Amino acid sequence: MAGAATVAASDGRMQQRIRGWGAFRVQSPVRLAERLAELPAPIRAAIWMTLAGICFSSMSVFIRILATELHAFQIAFFRNAFAVLWMLPWLVRHWSVAVGGGRHGLYLSRSLLGLVGMLGSFYGVIVLPLADATALSFTGPLFATLGAALILKEDVRLRRWTATLAGFLGVLIVVRPGADSFQWVSVVVLVAAATSAGTTLLVKTLSRTEPPEAIVVNMVLYLTPLSLIPALTVWQTPSLWALGVGAVLAGVGTLGHMAMTRGFASADASAVMPYDYLRLIFSAAFGFVVFAEVPSHWTWVGGAVIAAASIYIAQREAAVARAGERPVLRAASKTVVGDGSPPGKSGPGGGAA
Repeated sequence: MAGAATVAASDGRMQQRIRGWGAFRVQSPVRLAERLAELPAPIRAAIWMTLAGICFSSMSVFIRILATELHAFQIAFFRNAFAVLWMLPWLVRHWSVAVGGGRHGLYLSRSLLGLVGMLGSFYGVIVLPLADATALSFTGPLFATLGAALILKEDVRLRRWTATLAGFLGVLIVVRPGADSFQWVSVVVLVAAATSAGTTLLVKTLSRTEPPEAIVVNMVLYLTPLSLIPALTVWQTPSLWALGVGAVLAGVGTLGHMAMTRGFASADASAVMPYDYLRLIFSAAFGFVVFAEVPSHWTWVGGAVIAAASIYIAQREAAVARAGERPVLRAASKTVVGDGSPPGKSGPGGGAA
């Protein structure tokens, strides 16, 4: 009898433990979210931006893997098409806001530039070492500064011009024109970064009159069918495996945009931007582990120069805004998904979420 009682008591304790573990599994995401919300804003922003960097860097891996079967143009289309499916509940919820807008000419221009940037960056990720493509994608803020001064007629002063010049010197360090290792596809990545900077300027213009939700929804509505046009020129029927990887690619991209948007919503852009450059470390790590790529020391030096220049530009932007010299439009930080890119961000993470 005593043995039976002992066994029954042991069974009871085991059932309680199982129920306890079940409750833990259900409540742990909630507790994690609550704990994250309790953290100081800078730490919260760092966590979100680190997650975004991991997602965007892993996108490059999936793009490279898909390139063994599909052309870059087709990969870009599937990335956008599956992104629509991932975003469908959010799109339905904000549909009425989007269709009420009237600036469809700017929406179309923004999507065309975004498509050019996406195609160029995808091609660069496939051909160049991942670390090189990532380092060159950091030039987006440099081109955005040029565009802000030349197109939007913003007052860009000596210190930001100096930082921009230093950033482009970093580009020369990475690509080393004239060296045996120079690849012309580097120019394609730089053009992609420039066009992505152009989309940033258009988003700034749109955000003066359009709600962020309308900008995101219209971007997806235009970008997805537009990306089908170049895809049809190289179309081949994808395997089920390729479709699965494409769905994962789009899902990781959507998660990355959501994390990045939350990061920009948690702290000032000047405090958040430095964490975006962790992508160079993540990309180098993925390139080494998956593709046995070893970045040259020139990539690290040039990438550091570009990152430092871009971070300084972001800090100057914030200082100017705090001084009240001009407004800073942060539509990207207010959106939930989609165009949540930091100013001038290019690379696999750009475009539709």
